[in-house]
Amino acid sequence: MSRVGRDGDGLGRTGSVTLVGGGPGREDLLTLAAVRALRYADVVLYDRLAPHGRLDELAPGALLIDVGKRPGHHAIPQAEIEALLVEHALEGSRVVRLKGGDPYVLGRGGEEVLACHKAGVPVEVIPGVTSAISVPGAAGIPLTHRGVSHMFTVVSGHQPLTASELEHLAGLGGTIVVLMGVNTLPSLTAGLARAGMAGRMPVAIVERGFSSEQRTTIGELADIVTTAGRARVGSPAVVVIGEVVRLAHDGDASAAELMERAVGFAAVAG
Repeated sequence: MSRVGRDGDGLGRTGSVTLVGGGPGREDLLTLAAVRALRYADVVLYDRLAPHGRLDELAPGALLIDVGKRPGHHAIPQAEIEALLVEHALEGSRVVRLKGGDPYVLGRGGEEVLACHKAGVPVEVIPGVTSAISVPGAAGIPLTHRGVSHMFTVVSGHQPLTASELEHLAGLGGTIVVLMGVNTLPSLTAGLARAGMAGRMPVAIVERGFSSEQRTTIGELADIVTTAGRARVGSPAVVVIGEVVRLAHDGDASAAELMERAVGFAAVAG
């Protein structure tokens, strides 16, 4: 059945899909293009980490569908999300797929674009600021810094890395940024140590970036698992491994002060 868009011109015509990168979660960090796409949307499929608190205002009159991905639990499997995008677009709707971060950075945006192409549905992508860059920045951690690091690598923490991948990362000498890496932190740090990374390499874990509950926990490769456990670190969080962590500034606290706190906390808890 064809769907009539809110401007009345959708009858009998294929709609479209727009993948929107919502950035690190705050509505004021949406791009102008993202806000415009939401304003004219007929259907919005949104993720847990996307800015969705005021979607009824940002996308007035649109059908809002929570596809609610959480670590280890997908309320709607990826294949069904893709099917929903295609189904609503073929009915004539302007569909927005609102995702956290950037659609093409560990966001499965490529799969959704391919599904639309396969079904003959027009699709475009509006980029967003990936949490791999923005969340460390919110904690005052520069991913690159003259004389310290001239590269960074973004890694998914969903699955443990292979021995060859760990050796590659340990030998790069730059900054490592791990998304969704809290659960696999023990295997990651142990693997990097086996691959030759120094135990004193600084590590930061930034939880709930850009929220009122943002918190940074800093330690070293050799003790960050213990430090994170005692601090009860949880998802969502971004892990940063590299010398740039020494340059961190979380509010009024420098990285050195944060590390001192972590050592003191560990001593008391131990």
